[in-house]
Amino acid sequence: MSRQPPRTPSDHIVGGGPKKVLYTLSTVRKIGLLNSSKALRANNACKACGLGMGGQQGGMTNELGEFPAVCNKSIQAQSTDIQPAIPSEIFDHPLAQLRELSGRELEHLGRLGKPIYKGADETRFREVSWDWALDYAAGKFAETLPSRSFFYSSGRSSNEAGFVLQLLARLYGTNNINNCSYYCHQATSEALGSTIGTGTATVELEDLSHCDLVFLIGANPASNHPRLLHQLQRLRERGGQVIVINPAKEPGLVRFAVPKSAKSMASGGTWIASQYLQPAIGSDIGLFKGIAKAVLAGGHQDRAYIEQHTEGFEAFLDDIQQTDWEAIERDTGIARSQIEQAASAYAASERTIFAWGMGMTHHRHGVENIEYIANLALLRCMVGKPGAGLLPLRGHSNVQGIGTIGVKPVLAAEVFERLETELGASLPTGPGMDTLACMNASYRGDIDAALIMGGNLYGATPHASWAAESLDRIGFKLFLTTTLNLGHIHGCDHSESLILPVTARDEEWQPTTQESMFNFVRLSDGGIKRHAHTRPEVEILVGLAERLLPSSPVDFERFRQHRTVREAIARVIPGMEDLADIDVARKEFHIRGRLKHRPEFSRPNSRARFAVHPLPGAVANEDYPFTLMTVRSEGQFNTIVYEERDSYRDTDDRWAVLMHPTTIERLGINNVVDLVSEHGRMDRVRVYPFDLPENNLMAYFPEANVLVGTDSDPRSKTPAFKSVPVRVEQP
Repeated sequence: MSRQPPRTPSDHIVGGGPKKVLYTLSTVRKIGLLNSSKALRANNACKACGLGMGGQQGGMTNELGEFPAVCNKSIQAQSTDIQPAIPSEIFDHPLAQLRELSGRELEHLGRLGKPIYKGADETRFREVSWDWALDYAAGKFAETLPSRSFFYSSGRSSNEAGFVLQLLARLYGTNNINNCSYYCHQATSEALGSTIGTGTATVELEDLSHCDLVFLIGANPASNHPRLLHQLQRLRERGGQVIVINPAKEPGLVRFAVPKSAKSMASGGTWIASQYLQPAIGSDIGLFKGIAKAVLAGGHQDRAYIEQHTEGFEAFLDDIQQTDWEAIERDTGIARSQIEQAASAYAASERTIFAWGMGMTHHRHGVENIEYIANLALLRCMVGKPGAGLLPLRGHSNVQGIGTIGVKPVLAAEVFERLETELGASLPTGPGMDTLACMNASYRGDIDAALIMGGNLYGATPHASWAAESLDRIGFKLFLTTTLNLGHIHGCDHSESLILPVTARDEEWQPTTQESMFNFVRLSDGGIKRHAHTRPEVEILVGLAERLLPSSPVDFERFRQHRTVREAIARVIPGMEDLADIDVARKEFHIRGRLKHRPEFSRPNSRARFAVHPLPGAVANEDYPFTLMTVRSEGQFNTIVYEERDSYRDTDDRWAVLMHPTTIERLGINNVVDLVSEHGRMDRVRVYPFDLPENNLMAYFPEANVLVGTDSDPRSKTPAFKSVPVRVEQP
């Protein structure tokens, strides 16, 4: 029987439960029972988060064979894909009128059914033919110096499309190739690469069935990865513990009624967090040092493991000893006794999994945050054994795969050499730019053309007015998308935009593959027909390549066959050998050679490394005394908003700020305030009470991007979306 934690002001809200079941049924009715059943049961990977399900075991089934492995995010993703085409008459309306729509309203206009184009200084889009669109796009890139272009992919695109995209870019002559991970988990890749020699998770889904403790850090899977809550529920029911570390007391992490568990539903919800620690925003390293300090004081480190498999421990130990409890308590706002309680649970654990989200990566010291998570895991032999390890909770369903197959500025030396051999061509060796660097270059006027495959680069970029200006300074933008979003109607006043409609994953003409956060590769059959004039991303990219690079030594025509693309990936990318015949064998797989259940570290001397960093300073100052973090809502996935109301935080609209009730009382706030940062302002923002540390605020992403600057982690180049100094003014 799990012990109930102390009650909090948000305990009246329970995550999951009947309301989410009813919401799912309502969404299914809107899109039609036959349509939704066909989409959800087909052999295609889920289009939502990186947890992964579906594929060849059938829709709503995960790699352990568990059914139904489905959540409201899966249904929401299908709801936007199963829409009729946008009526042509919509494009009679000027940009000014389209901009009066919210992001949610724009996404729900329907699917983009035909290519549309808007010229520089024109105020309307117009429909164009496919041949004209591809010819025109090729002409614009042909007249652009490759160094003055960039190529970007979201994490929803397939491995096949991502591989062809980076081939096209490199053969065109640029390494300015990047993806959405630079705005989310690039800090994870940098940190894990520097400490344990890999940038991905060290656990499989099955390991969650064997751990006895999970540290859930800077993440809200109740909203963003709902199916993970089933694993946490089962952990609690078998006597394990979940220690949540998050400035915000998220109701779904306190208690969650898991829809697939009759016991959880009947009892009014499972208590998820056995302990809930709420450090001040940005103070997590202090908390991690405190946990390490308590573990070391009790002599609970694994000395043999540290001696045999790590380096840098003495410097780490010295730093922990030099860090005093007074500084830790002051910075974090957490009492020593609470930290020691968490350390005791860790000391008693035999198999611990550390899971984290963007609450760790969205800081100027994001890489250092994750390095300290790795430090804690290495301290007690929790990397390189079954039932334990490191688990970054990734967003998009194939964001990890997009990185694996090379959509990034710099390729590993082995991959680069193999790729040149495979293509029989020389590739550019100059430095490429990450996502934020490309936006900075655009703002300087150094980018003339960009290909943006999926996503909402405008909405995902900090400093909204700056982002729009940066995009508008790109002379020609080519978008590939299923629906319209705010990124298609902002940042285009004085520049050209060509938007091409693509098939959704389950509409692909040929099978595609995706990689989950657990390093598991799925095969999606595609094949559903909904729209007559949409085309697969690979088909579009090949058509562009043939026009743009007619003298290329690479025959792009052969890459129209996805099997040919997969065979090339299998020869080029280490660990992906099983991809070559996946469409024949129908055998999905874990990528070979990834660090999982043995302490085999791909680092110098084959040893993992303890990292040492000082406590980071606070970002708040005299002019901007509050620290704000941007967050996603319950009815949201990345930049896509499905519901304006956030049922878990009990807010009714997105132009909102959440703060502790005592902060509201102390400031004498009456319903609305103005939020001001060095970079922008949000006027007449509705105020909602929420369980947060004093002087810490939350506002919704991407609306609050107007407040976020372009400061970034110097190592990962990830913007600091969750460390924004602001002040509160009375309107």
